[in-house]
Amino acid sequence: MGSNPIGPTDSGRAGHVTLSAVNHVPAGNHVLADNHVHSQWSHDTGPRASMAGACARAVELGLPAVAFTEHLDFTDWGPDDPIAATGITPNNEWGRRPLDISGYLSCLEECRHRYPTLRILSGAEAGEPHLFAGSAAAVLSSGRFDRVLGSVHTLPSGGRLVYARALLRREPAAALMRRYFAEVVAMIEGSDLFEVLAHLDYPRRYWPVAAGRYRESDFEEEYRAVLRALASSGRVLELNTASPLGSVSLLRWWREEGGTALSFGSDAHLPGYVGERFAEAVSRAEAAGFRPGRDPVDFWRG
Repeated sequence: MGSNPIGPTDSGRAGHVTLSAVNHVPAGNHVLADNHVHSQWSHDTGPRASMAGACARAVELGLPAVAFTEHLDFTDWGPDDPIAATGITPNNEWGRRPLDISGYLSCLEECRHRYPTLRILSGAEAGEPHLFAGSAAAVLSSGRFDRVLGSVHTLPSGGRLVYARALLRREPAAALMRRYFAEVVAMIEGSDLFEVLAHLDYPRRYWPVAAGRYRESDFEEEYRAVLRALASSGRVLELNTASPLGSVSLLRWWREEGGTALSFGSDAHLPGYVGERFAEAVSRAEAAGFRPGRDPVDFWRG
């Protein structure tokens, strides 16, 4: 992972034609920081992932800033990790997943020199930080991180953590979704390591056709429970453009539950995904009453 600090510039997608900047750049005068991007330093990216390539794409699109929020996931627990007391075994589907902090930070500095007009923020996406509190805190204390996201990708099943995508193939979809939302609430209430909640309804990406159309209204109570917990903690909701975009109604629920801040993130794992669907995301955020700050890197407020 991350053996080549500055990878080749690759603005396309694997198996797809390169998207034009027209499809990415927000309408009007709004330019957004992409606060959720992965590079070769994340364990789930392939050989075409490139921090330099993602920076080049951001410059091409006219984005003011990009945050490289590399995955911080664990396949074992330490003495200060709450998961140790649960009897649950972490998921090791990807093998060992250490984040090479020194290599990552060195790569950031190299890209900052290479792309001086782009603000390049450090970051991490902490997976299940409420279960791996000690391990995550130890890593995050080893460097300066401008953006720390919290995320849930896995759920307990059969004595181990299993990716939600896999569970959707063997559990009733609606029940799995409700279980997921409950785990997100547990993460919010059980961890203060992160500032931004990433991909609020992650399993929705993989919603099975057999389960029928996904309707946010079917899970309004669960959405509101998550949003209420997040708002009560004073943190930020991410509008993730790799997932099906949250509706204007969902963003209004966020405001109604006390939420005041919104972050935009492409969750790009290849350079061609940077800034994807930001025009549509801006439109929905504005319709829900959110507005940009004075600094383009600021979170939007409502």
